[in-house]
Amino acid sequence: MALLQDELKVTNMEELLGMKLSLPSYQRPYRWSVKSTNTLFLDTYHAYQEGITEYRIGSVILHKENDKYNVVDGQQRLTTMSILLYCLGVEDQGLLREKYNQLSNDAIVTNFDILSKRISELAEDERSKYKEYLLRNCSTVRIVTDSEQEAFQFFDSQNSRGKELKPHDLLKSYHLREMEDEEEQQKVRIINQWENVNEDVLNELFKTYLYPLTQWYKGKDGLGYSTSKIDIFKGIKTTNVFNYAIYHKASNLFIEQFNANGSSELLASKALNQFQLTQPLLAGKRFFNYTLHYRNLLEQVQKLIQKVHKKEQIPSRRTGDLYVKQLYECALLFFADRFGIETLPNGVMQQLYTWSYSLRLTMDAVYMETINKYAQGEHKRVNNGLDLFSKISEMNHAEDLKLIVLEKPNMENKNIEKYKAVYDLLCEWNRW
Repeated sequence: MALLQDELKVTNMEELLGMKLSLPSYQRPYRWSVKSTNTLFLDTYHAYQEGITEYRIGSVILHKENDKYNVVDGQQRLTTMSILLYCLGVEDQGLLREKYNQLSNDAIVTNFDILSKRISELAEDERSKYKEYLLRNCSTVRIVTDSEQEAFQFFDSQNSRGKELKPHDLLKSYHLREMEDEEEQQKVRIINQWENVNEDVLNELFKTYLYPLTQWYKGKDGLGYSTSKIDIFKGIKTTNVFNYAIYHKASNLFIEQFNANGSSELLASKALNQFQLTQPLLAGKRFFNYTLHYRNLLEQVQKLIQKVHKKEQIPSRRTGDLYVKQLYECALLFFADRFGIETLPNGVMQQLYTWSYSLRLTMDAVYMETINKYAQGEHKRVNNGLDLFSKISEMNHAEDLKLIVLEKPNMENKNIEKYKAVYDLLCEWNRW
């Protein structure tokens, strides 16, 4: 199984879209924005007007399976090009007959409306010439392999150069490769759940919460999450047979089977938790479950904050305010991950709020670098030497948090006035 050299070629749109293209079940929804769609129209139309002999729209990666070609990379561009050609009267568009979910259908209809308006602005003769230009002069590099796994590898290498994909896109591709032995129905179910989460939410989850937390408890730098720092989320490969890997694979399998049986009295109230931020995850389907688990846990934490605190006690007018709020959410998330969400209201929130917002009262300006140093116990102005996340990771009981003595912050009068609700709550909770 390898790259099909005889099918590696530069192909125009007429030939490419005339192939039996298929969208595999794991593909993300069609989400091209109105702006991106309009840009494709403008770029190709200007190329036509300027008489550019060949307009290249990048490359596509296809997985050949029997007589069809699964689109691994290039779906968004090809679908948009199909919509554009449909608006120009080329109605036989195979990709548009594929089964899309509601999110994709909505985007297709919206972009169809936009492109229809743009095409209606052209004279009839101009439309015909522009259509021929799209079919004959717009081209792409066609990469075809007969191995789904190799297609994903090409996807990774293509997108780790030039225009950088978001880290979670590359993680999705990596973990899909690790699901080679999973049933197709299982893949569809998991990927559908993943794709129903907004991309910005996924990006924020990893960048602001999961990556920093997996670093801070080890006393490491939690800044700069990017595609070059995704290895920590690749987890233990399914083929790994070292002792530590066997232990974690067995642990996950035991919990999954235990939860599936549902017969134990221990499961009367809730299922056993499968994930811990201080433990490695397993590659493949469990990565997607891991992501959804922490997305849901973070939502619970955020709802609890809204329930417990008044709005003025969680200021958010300045950028520094948002950083401190996120630090507070990180602290609650990490504690809930270790001891359970039900442990938070029992005095824990008071301690973690005090630790988080002491920084806000101490510092007039708070930056991400400020948060990063404080989380590692390296901030000079308040609670210096207290690496809170490391301490939590070593605790055996939730009550141990209350044994940590926090410094009373050296507050400036202007900060007390600016954040009076925060100051009053800290004084009440800590009897300052």
